[in-house]
Amino acid sequence: MSGRVFSRLAALAAALLPACIVWAQAGNGSFGAPGATPVQRGEYLARAGDCISCHTASNGAPFAGGYRIETPFGPLYAPNITADNDTGIGRWSADDFWRALHHGVNRRGQDMYPAMPYDFYTRVSRQDSDDIFAWLRTVKPVANKVDVNQLRFPFNQRWSMAVWRELYFSEGVFKPDAAKSAQWNRGAYLVEGLGHCSACHSPRNALGGIEKDKAFTGASIDGWFALNLTSNLHTGLGAWSAQDIATYLKTGAAPGRSTALGPMALVVKNSTSQMTDADLLAMGTYLKDLPANSSLRQGKPVPDATREQGAKLYLEYCAGCHQASGRGMPNVFPPLAGNGAVVAPDPANVLKVVLAGVPQQGKYVPMPPFAGILSDEQVAQIANYVRSSWGNAASADVTPAMVARLRPAGAAR
Repeated sequence: MSGRVFSRLAALAAALLPACIVWAQAGNGSFGAPGATPVQRGEYLARAGDCISCHTASNGAPFAGGYRIETPFGPLYAPNITADNDTGIGRWSADDFWRALHHGVNRRGQDMYPAMPYDFYTRVSRQDSDDIFAWLRTVKPVANKVDVNQLRFPFNQRWSMAVWRELYFSEGVFKPDAAKSAQWNRGAYLVEGLGHCSACHSPRNALGGIEKDKAFTGASIDGWFALNLTSNLHTGLGAWSAQDIATYLKTGAAPGRSTALGPMALVVKNSTSQMTDADLLAMGTYLKDLPANSSLRQGKPVPDATREQGAKLYLEYCAGCHQASGRGMPNVFPPLAGNGAVVAPDPANVLKVVLAGVPQQGKYVPMPPFAGILSDEQVAQIANYVRSSWGNAASADVTPAMVARLRPAGAAR
């Protein structure tokens, strides 16, 4: 997803990033935030995260949700995160909140939409998660039921997120680099975790996944451009010092450099201007270490364009029956994950099934043919996707020419 979905999340992104945590030099990899109590630390983290910007509708009660987030797949509405029992997170536990941040799964066990950037938050420590939750429990409860999901089919179906997760989500708490300084690690934790800077400052593909080979190189957001944060001398921060970056985040301006505009100005106003100098300098230290056209952000290897298109086509034509996870439905639709016909060295079986369909077999319902709907290239893309997903390890080497040879006569596309 791109565009407006990430403009307001810039606040959540760059905001949660800075003050959130202080690197503990005791060697245990733990983090903490300023404040004597969990609630005080959580309040600081929530301010740093600028949660209010995404979870508050225009003229709405703070944190009661309802803010409209535009995405290429339709709108989402930010949920109510006050402590209201019926419409907010009043019935949530600290474990529920942790599962949302770390696993990207809500209290009902459903995959969350990545407008909530759990692919970054997974790096956040359990202590920070618990502290934020402790503070949210003190927020005044507001009864405001929000119909979050207004996406177009098939993206309005939660199962569609299984494909996105497989392509772009790697779960795991941040692990410090022993070869780097404590300050660098603190900055890395903030930028790559709660801060999720590259969510706004990286281009995204058609399915909303970050183009990791272009991470931090800048992206268009709501008519503005989130700047290149790599060390590129001409378009990035190559000529900036770590202190220049810290000053910019604190004041919205770096003398002789630039000033914060558009969404970034709100980030500074609501978030980074309230962060500690130490956290801001740590962020600057980490960002200064990003090479030009960085691909430092951790995660799964970048899927090639063909795989991404295959995933999109699979969602549109196949997932309704075979499920986004490839598991199918017992005695109704056969599974594709671990299916011998799918992973066979010769992909002919898969191609013939997609082109010509399959009659009813046992309790399994018939599958319609797609030869008159899909082109040779599209069939090849779907075949390569199913042969290399959900643990399937067949070679993704199907070509349009292979499909053309098996296409039924009179069904050319």
